Amino acid sequence: MRYDKAKKILELARALASSAEGMTLDEMCRFTGEKRRTVERMRDTIREVFPQMEEIADHPSKRFHIPKGLDGFFQDPTTDELSDLGVAVAELRESGATARAESLAELDRKIRAAMRQGRRRATETDVEALLRAELIAVQAGPRPAEDPAVLVTLRQALLSMKMLRFVYHGGSRPGTSRDVIPFGIIFGRMNYLIGADAGTTKPKHWRLDRIADLECLDEAAAPPEDYNLVQFANTSFGYFEGPQEDVVLHVLPSGMDDFKNWRFHSSQVVETHPSGGAIVRFRASGMLELVWHLFCWGNKVEIIEPVSLREQLTTELRVALAHHEEPLRFAYTVPTRKGS
Repeated sequence: MRYDKAKKILELARALASSAEGMTLDEMCRFTGEKRRTVERMRDTIREVFPQMEEIADHPSKRFHIPKGLDGFFQDPTTDELSDLGVAVAELRESGATARAESLAELDRKIRAAMRQGRRRATETDVEALLRAELIAVQAGPRPAEDPAVLVTLRQALLSMKMLRFVYHGGSRPGTSRDVIPFGIIFGRMNYLIGADAGTTKPKHWRLDRIADLECLDEAAAPPEDYNLVQFANTSFGYFEGPQEDVVLHVLPSGMDDFKNWRFHSSQVVETHPSGGAIVRFRASGMLELVWHLFCWGNKVEIIEPVSLREQLTTELRVALAHHEEPLRFAYTVPTRKGS
């Protein structure tokens, strides 16, 4: 048997052991990428190695499950898995997400502690070598600081479906107390609580770094049953709220190398332009943030629709040009380095 086939069988066995409800043959086909007959042979091989595998009736099909998990040999994490976890911890720390970084670091410690000593020693050497060889690029941009106490209270309210009360140093009434129904949390270039003012259902963005005196109330509060955080996040280009608009962009041939691995929006539809390049269509709000982003593309992208987006971009460019053409408002002398 080829090594790659043996690897797939072991991965499928692990999936059957980790799934609480078991897997159907169709689900196993999707998981392995193999045809049904091949998966049936893989299942039979797994049953020979793990005779405790159960068949669960789920009309009109069956589910297969390995109860009580696999032994430590099959469950030990690989060098790549531990290395990727270490990279994720480092990325979160560099971005200022110290609370989530420490949470994953604690998970890493628990995983290593659960490994057999000999296996742990052999793996840790390789993991440390990989972590030294992989660089975390520190990019310019905001570093959203995370307060662990704030995250704990927010998650408590989300899980127990309770109302939140806090003083918000932002918005139209900075410094006032707000009662908010929590819908979810979005982490990114800036971290936001998504929630609605008490008595309303329209979700708003609340920056976590502007929330103070946070408390979870005893009053029950839950988002609408049909609310979907992922769909809400995908309605805007960035984080600014506003009316949604249909956007059509022409990525010129000179920008196709950059565009190959780029996505403007999760809902985008791409088609080939007759004269070269690509047409990108999507619907979103947050046009000001889109303007800021399109400036980075220089002359490699043309705005076809809406016309207001094109006008907004040219207005922002004129303001920036006028500002930087003016003389410096404050005199500044660059200090001379010693020895120069």
